[in-house]
Amino acid sequence: MRVAYLGTSAFAAGILSRLAVGAHPPVLVVTRPDRPAGRGRKLAAPPVADAARELGLELHQPESVNAPATLARIAAAHADVVVVCAFGALITEPLLSARRILNVHPSLLPRWRGAAPVERAIMAGDHETGVCIMRLTAGLDSGPVCARGVEPIAPDDTYATLAGRLERLGGDLLLGALDAGPAAWDWEEQPDEGVTYAEKIGPADRTLDSAAAPNEQERVVRALAPHIGARVQLDDGTFLGVWRARVGDGGALELVEVQPAGGRAMPWADYARGRERQRRS
Repeated sequence: MRVAYLGTSAFAAGILSRLAVGAHPPVLVVTRPDRPAGRGRKLAAPPVADAARELGLELHQPESVNAPATLARIAAAHADVVVVCAFGALITEPLLSARRILNVHPSLLPRWRGAAPVERAIMAGDHETGVCIMRLTAGLDSGPVCARGVEPIAPDDTYATLAGRLERLGGDLLLGALDAGPAAWDWEEQPDEGVTYAEKIGPADRTLDSAAAPNEQERVVRALAPHIGARVQLDDGTFLGVWRARVGDGGALELVEVQPAGGRAMPWADYARGRERQRRS
């Protein structure tokens, strides 16, 4: 089966790597353009672009996936199916109707439709999540599902550990669906009950709320490690990054690993000693 692949994020790059070594390696990979990133605002390629180059796959980075030139490029690939995973831009007509489109979504739909399903599941204290293979439609992750798998969320899971397992699960489900072929795809409409939305992580989501329960704050830290990072606001208005935290024996949140602005990550004890020396000097 000829496959075109649309994705952008590190999670999507993991799914692409799995797909590339299976029976259906993509004949075309489409991702977002390089964008400025980091403190120096240097141009950086999306993770999927890096993966496609390493895998020797044909790569296209248009400004718009819905532009006529992009549609022509996908048509020229003669793909039997388009696989989408964490692409990060709206896919509209006529592409929606022009090809069979499978979307790899890391949640148990209809829970956590949207941009940040893995992070939101950890933040909410969910005990399980999973991956769904669904048909892409005009609605936000609302299309019917043809395959799903469940993955428990461990009490110490971070985004990195959970996303890694979901990549493997998603790869298994996707390859199984492609091996079976369209005639075997048994579509099940999503129920109207239980719909939740995983909004994109913003600055307010990263900032720990001192009024929230310590276990809620600890979940935020784990949900954002190591790709985004939680933070606390200091008395001077600056932010201290938080990479690891725990709920102590007394029930309070204890910071374990932090990162001052412009500095490196370090144990909380080292940071606290440095602050004390500055106070005394």
